[in-house]
Amino acid sequence: MFLKKIELKNFRNYDSLKLNFNKNINIFIGNNAQGKTNILESIYFLSVTKSHRCNKDIYLIRNDELFSKVIGEVEDNNKTNTYEILINNEGKRVSINNNVFKKISDYLSKINVVMFCPDDLEIVKGTPSDRRKFLNIEIGQMNNDYIINLAKYNKLLKTRNEYLKNENNIDINYLDVLTDELINLNITLYKYRKEFINQINSYIVDIYKKISGKENISVKYDSFIDDEDSFGDIQDKFYRVREQELLQKTTLIGIHRDDFSIFIDGNKINNYGSQGQHRISILCLKLAEIEIYKEIYNKNPIILLDDIFSELDKTKKTNIIKYIESDLQVFITSTDLNNINKRIIKNADIFYIEEGKVRKGEKDGTK
Repeated sequence: MFLKKIELKNFRNYDSLKLNFNKNINIFIGNNAQGKTNILESIYFLSVTKSHRCNKDIYLIRNDELFSKVIGEVEDNNKTNTYEILINNEGKRVSINNNVFKKISDYLSKINVVMFCPDDLEIVKGTPSDRRKFLNIEIGQMNNDYIINLAKYNKLLKTRNEYLKNENNIDINYLDVLTDELINLNITLYKYRKEFINQINSYIVDIYKKISGKENISVKYDSFIDDEDSFGDIQDKFYRVREQELLQKTTLIGIHRDDFSIFIDGNKINNYGSQGQHRISILCLKLAEIEIYKEIYNKNPIILLDDIFSELDKTKKTNIIKYIESDLQVFITSTDLNNINKRIIKNADIFYIEEGKVRKGEKDGTK
């Protein structure tokens, strides 16, 4: 899979931009706040229909404009498809080959990306909500059924929470019906998440050993569900919190409250690890994702490296290079070519960016 070209209209600081890309390595060079990350953001947005930097699509629209549009041509299995996302004050419209989808879930899971960026530290240091968001996006890229079931879960959870807010008008039988439906979706989504974590663990130890020389790293999924739980066991768990739910008027257990933790040398590092441990754990987590795509799903994801080389030591840079010097398409941003290995530069297309203007340079890095 590779992105052949992209077209931006009123996206961030770009009024109009069209770029053709190398199927291997593409590097964007420029000072901060010139628009480098905006291009990677547009690629990420084209894939998952969300920004990795903001929660509201309206912020992606260029100042004083009425709409924003991202169009990309992606080749996959010798077939080229055109993907388009339009944002305006009415919302978001997605299409493939000019066929508009009513449900965004039908558009998703087609373009697969793995993003490395400074904000990734929030996966470790942030809230459980940040980590659930990570799981939802990454699993959703691999499996469209997960997205569909997650949407059903969120809709049903909202319905159940609204019903719990009824004052002195709760029909326990109806509440049990909602609960049983929610349990079925809990079980389905739990299995997807647990499988993903298991897949991560099958690769992350070897990756961590190659980078650090050590082996003791693992990821643990934290859920109210245990692997051996039956449907009845989960019913009992909901029954035990029913009175509290009626008092607090909200659903107190469920996969919407689950979390995951990363352990190095047996120690949970989410809140107590060093900055170095946080960075290497996220690096290994993302590299494991690439292996999952390649070996389990037989896909080559598009790799987005947003200004990470300046923050890594020589050893970590070398290990990333090993993973991207293959048949992967990679997009890299940096303020300075000196931060990037010369072997990468040699085979790359280089774009220089200044104040939202993009100019292609020579492969050797000369302007």
